[in-house]
Amino acid sequence: MNYSYSVQAGILAGIDMIMVPENFGEFIDELKLQVKNNVVPMSRIDDAVRRILRVKFVMGLFENPIADLSLSDKLGSQEHRELAREAARKSLVLLKNGKHGSKPLLPLPKKTSKILVAGSHADNLGYQCGGWTIEWQGVQGNDLTAGTTILGAIKKTVDPTTQVVYMENPDANFVKTSKFSYAVVVVGEVPYAEMFGDSSNLTISEPGPTVISNVCGSIKCVVVVVSGRPVVIEPYLSQIDALVAAWLPGSEGGPGVADALFGDHGFTGKLARTWFKSVDQLPMNVGDSHYDPLFPFGFGLVTEPRKEN
Repeated sequence: MNYSYSVQAGILAGIDMIMVPENFGEFIDELKLQVKNNVVPMSRIDDAVRRILRVKFVMGLFENPIADLSLSDKLGSQEHRELAREAARKSLVLLKNGKHGSKPLLPLPKKTSKILVAGSHADNLGYQCGGWTIEWQGVQGNDLTAGTTILGAIKKTVDPTTQVVYMENPDANFVKTSKFSYAVVVVGEVPYAEMFGDSSNLTISEPGPTVISNVCGSIKCVVVVVSGRPVVIEPYLSQIDALVAAWLPGSEGGPGVADALFGDHGFTGKLARTWFKSVDQLPMNVGDSHYDPLFPFGFGLVTEPRKEN
């Protein structure tokens, strides 16, 4: 398939407005040539322009082209942050809660001697927000916007007497010998947008798998996966006591995750898509003859809130 045909097929299929951020001159020249040669009829161009102008007229852009800034002071307000926190909390999906034959790990006790928080995504607002945040591909770190990381929220949620130790990539010996009551491991994908997120393996970014093995192979742990889609988790599932899909919870994702982990609110979310065992199964949808997911579409464990924690 060549570029000329792509332009022709796209316009004739009904695309009215084309986003070409870089080589727009080439696109304009190609489309004008196709109109001149009657490959794309002028009536199709008129049709597209008519619809675009209609939308602008309906929106009143010709009468009031400047944005209304009267509500701009509401951006980032506490009211909005509380709503974002609620949205993050309700989108969480609890995939596992307790190993076979053992009692549930969640909700976690707020008051205990010492807990470990580990993983590259535990203290990183950029990772929580993902792509299309501030910049096209997103950024990493905690300087892009205001918000609360999962680590920060855990520190605010637990009892003041509970010691919270953070280590991004601890070795197994440290975990085994430090007498932690339990661990929260936060791993996942790095930010991406559009084709930069294309992946043939859909794995958790390193050193995530190593952290899961070192921590969950040594003490009781809950793994929180921060990702824009299901990722490969099956090889580590037997080591994990509790597993939470947090998706990309955003700037207020820290408090939202902590609300559910420690029982101030229950888990209620359900999977909006099937969670596969292996990428070799893909594509796989409900009703397919080979449908054998790790967690099926619509799955999600439910917990009740525990106010006294």
